[in-house]
Amino acid sequence: MKTLTATKRLLVLFLAATFAFSCSNDDDGPAPFVPTNNLVELVQATPQLSSLETALLKYPDLINTLSGNGNFTVFAPDNDAFDALLVAIGQNSIDDIPENVLRNVLEYHVYAGATLTSNLVGPGDLQMVNGETATITSDNTGVFIAGAQIIGIDALGTNGVAHIISSVMVPPSIAPIVGTIVAPAYFNKDFTTLIAAVENANTDVLSVLLGNGPSGNGLTLFAPTNAAFEAAGVTDVNGADAVLTYHVIDGTVNEADLPSSSGSAITIPTLGGNFFLTNAGNGVTINGSTTVTATDISGSNGVVHVIDRVLLPPTQTINEIVAEFAGGNPGEFTLLATALQRAGLGGTFGTAGPFTVFAPTDAAFLAAGLDADAINSTDPAAVAGILTHHVVKANAYVFSSDLVTGNVEMLNDQNVGIDVSALTVQDAAMSSPAAGLIPSLLNVLATNGVVHVIDKVLLPAAP
Repeated sequence: MKTLTATKRLLVLFLAATFAFSCSNDDDGPAPFVPTNNLVELVQATPQLSSLETALLKYPDLINTLSGNGNFTVFAPDNDAFDALLVAIGQNSIDDIPENVLRNVLEYHVYAGATLTSNLVGPGDLQMVNGETATITSDNTGVFIAGAQIIGIDALGTNGVAHIISSVMVPPSIAPIVGTIVAPAYFNKDFTTLIAAVENANTDVLSVLLGNGPSGNGLTLFAPTNAAFEAAGVTDVNGADAVLTYHVIDGTVNEADLPSSSGSAITIPTLGGNFFLTNAGNGVTINGSTTVTATDISGSNGVVHVIDRVLLPPTQTINEIVAEFAGGNPGEFTLLATALQRAGLGGTFGTAGPFTVFAPTDAAFLAAGLDADAINSTDPAAVAGILTHHVVKANAYVFSSDLVTGNVEMLNDQNVGIDVSALTVQDAAMSSPAAGLIPSLLNVLATNGVVHVIDKVLLPAAP
């Protein structure tokens, strides 16, 4: 293989920082070069490798290994190489990269089998420390390893040799991710839970995320941060296939392309079912509780928008939600369930809907004098009249983010008054005080609607 001569000024500085010369007083000529620095010291002494030094210092055990005895060959990316990598993966700093990902990349730059000086470097494969293969090739422009050009050679250390390369070598196992909509999450510490969910999901999920979608028009990923998983109380990401696909739209939808809403949410099909988007001029909200915090992060196969709460696809109807709470210990919504049965509406909220329901707690029914005996002794039509005053007349998903101060017509054809700033609902009977929306129990999503829990029964106006 021909001698490498590219970027000689780098090589001169590299060698000058790492070699010590010894002189002989006899007539046998100069003594051979005697390296005095180990490979870590070599990196630390070379300004063009300061980014590599920053990365290595995150791993004391790697520092110890590359400072100790051995016969290592290190392919050392220069600072420009790391800058280019950050651009490619959409990050601002080496510190943004998850430590397990960065370690994998660094180990892909170390060959532990031998000290390979330039005269020993030839076309072929090397198994790197991370267990993956790097292929060496050459052409009339130079010598390359895993696509990175070798631009500085033969910096000998006490425990091996280093060659400078022009770009960071990305392990083959993660190379397909670079540039895609998965990359902003995969290479950022704030999204490690999302990536763990992807890695624990069926392999088809990752294939979908790296592809162009069923339509061939790319994908739109709503990416939850680690804090978004915490906000939703999601701690186990095993088998989260349905959750992951619920965050992906078939097609590339930039922020400017998101539809506008007014009064109720817009149904958006995803690869895992429908979610419901509010875009009324005050930011973008999904399912009432999830806010889009960053938009239009481009990838080769689509676009990413960042969200602050994981989206959980609904699995129960409103009836099933009420029944589950009523059967709990302690039970809740037991009186609502009793009232639904008395009014003959027991099966209504198991139908398609969609319904938006303001659901009173058991304490709210008791405060209105409506215990189980009172409910069951009241005329069913009267109970139905009360209950239908709790359901928005329009067949729509009305989340808290869709509410505006003013009147809303209910299923019994009477209005309630919404005060968004006070989080209250004033019934048609003008009861005082108005019912309060319970902030922690808003936007309970069902397969056929949405439930907002209130602390007072809404009474209709007298006929």
